[in-house]
Formats: sequence, structure tokens, C-alpha cells
Amino acid sequence: MRLTTKIRGRYPHQGLLVAWFFHPTTIVRIIALTCILLSAQCPVLNAQDSLTSPRPLPPVRQQVVAAPAPDSVAPRPDASGADMDPTRYRLRTVVLDAGHGGKDIGCNGASAHEADVALAIIKNLGRQIEAGSPGVRVIYTRKTDVFIELDERAAIANRNHADLFISVHCNAGPKGARGTEVWTMGLHKTDANLGVAQRENSVILQEKDYKRRYDGFDPRSPQSHILFSLFQSAYLTNSLRLAQRIDRQFRTSVGRSSRGIKQAGFIVLWKSTMPSVLVEAGFLTDRGEENYLDDKVGQQAIANGIYRAFREYKHDLEGTRGE
Repeated sequence: MRLTTKIRGRYPHQGLLVAWFFHPTTIVRIIALTCILLSAQCPVLNAQDSLTSPRPLPPVRQQVVAAPAPDSVAPRPDASGADMDPTRYRLRTVVLDAGHGGKDIGCNGASAHEADVALAIIKNLGRQIEAGSPGVRVIYTRKTDVFIELDERAAIANRNHADLFISVHCNAGPKGARGTEVWTMGLHKTDANLGVAQRENSVILQEKDYKRRYDGFDPRSPQSHILFSLFQSAYLTNSLRLAQRIDRQFRTSVGRSSRGIKQAGFIVLWKSTMPSVLVEAGFLTDRGEENYLDDKVGQQAIANGIYRAFREYKHDLEGTRGE
């Protein structure tokens, strides 16, 4: 059986064509990535650039951006007025996703629930973006304690033509496990990475008709995670660049223990057609980290670290000077 999937990019020169061939005993995956630079509407950042002294980005070729549809929400110009230049690429829309919610409370600490902590951090992050980057439209996948399917979270970002998708979660692990993690879509390289992806993806078992909704994906199967782990190749460079900056902020300005930047197959990142990251803010199963994350001061600090990284990423992408 042959299944072909075309993933359309957020920008004209980005796209991913995936053809899966199923044989009774083997699976052959042919992945063709088309990234023809017909235009440079979205500059691609080099994920290997130094985080302390990033190399200058190549100049952005100018292209007139089409006017927004009548029913779309026009972004507000920033304080500098630079957003009035129609020929320069601007990061206009970010979708913020608080993991879990409603009937899915996520992982637990002694008293804290992942769904509640993630929502508090996301709402704090959104307020910081709205206040500090007024030219950016902020969209939330949820702002209350409700259950949202994983594919619908990504669909919200896709429908709104988001330039960036940030999902926040909390972690769980054995005794002694602590620290932040920042994830991008990619092939898991260890059993531990696979385990995190399986835990976060297992929420689809609570959704109706999940096998049809996710093309037969089984969150309990390592093979299923391998099959779709390369879907975000077209956006991996910029996803990694943002992840690097978030990780650096956690280690420096926020002062948290970091477990690094990792890759695995997360459904919510697989379905989104833009640079995307998933942040594990800490382990609720560690009493010290639970106390930190369940406190407003800790939640604000985590949100502030993500916002600082977002601001740096935005300035690099747009070729503007940092604030």
C-alpha cells in the first residue's frame, strides 16, 4: 500500500512531500524535501550559529507582501514604526499552546497538575509578548481549563498562518529527575526521548476515533513515532534556533538546571506547518521543582525566559536591532 502526504509550507518555497510504502515485512520511507528558494520571504536562520555571538544573517531579499484578507486581524505597528515597511518580513503571529487541559490533567506532583501550571505559564508569556512586542498577534489554543485535541491545537496555528508555535508542558520522571528541556520535531535518538514523546502523545487515546484522525498512528508504537518524526524538516533549522535561545535563557537569566535541547516525534509539532518548539518547564515529580513551578514567581520567571528568547529570535529573523 502506498500513502503519499503533501505538507504545504508556511512560505511559498517550503514544502515537504512524504511517500510511505507499506510491505508485509518492511516499511520503506521515501522523503523528498522541496525547498526551492523562489523567494526569501522568510529568512532561514543557521541553527549552528553561536548563541553568544551569532554570525550576521544574510540580507533579506525584498518582496511585497500581499494585503491581509478583509476578515483577518491586522497586526498593530510596533513602537518604532518599522512594521509600516511592506517589503520587510515580519514575525506577525505566534500561537501559544498550554499542554493538556480539561479531562486530561497531564502529569501530577504532590498537589500541582501539569495542565494548570502550563496554562499559567502560557498566559504570562502571552501578556509579555503583547506588552513587549505589540506588532505581534498572540493566539492561544486554550485560555481556560478545557480539553483540546492535539491535531486541533496545530490546526489553530495553521488556520491563522502562524509564524511560530510554542507549546508548554511539565515533565514527570523517576526520583532525582529535574531540569528544563526544549524539544523540536525530529527522530528520537534514545529510549528516554521516545518515552517523553509517547507520554505526551498518549493523550490521543482520550480522543474519539483517534486512529482515523491521525492516519493510523499508535502512540504506543515506536515504529509510528519513527515514521512521522521527519515531517518538520522544512522548519527544523529555525525551530532549533529558537530552542537554543530558550535553553540559554533558562540556564542564564532564569537560573534553572537544563537537560538540554532534544528531538522526538510529538504529534502537536508534527501537525504544525511552521517553526515549533515544545518546552518542558520542569519536573512536577521533584518536590523542589513542583514548588517552584506551582508558584506565581516561578511561573513568571519561566515565561520571562521564553519571552526573552522569542524576542531575540524575532529580531534575528527580521534583521532588526535588539531592544
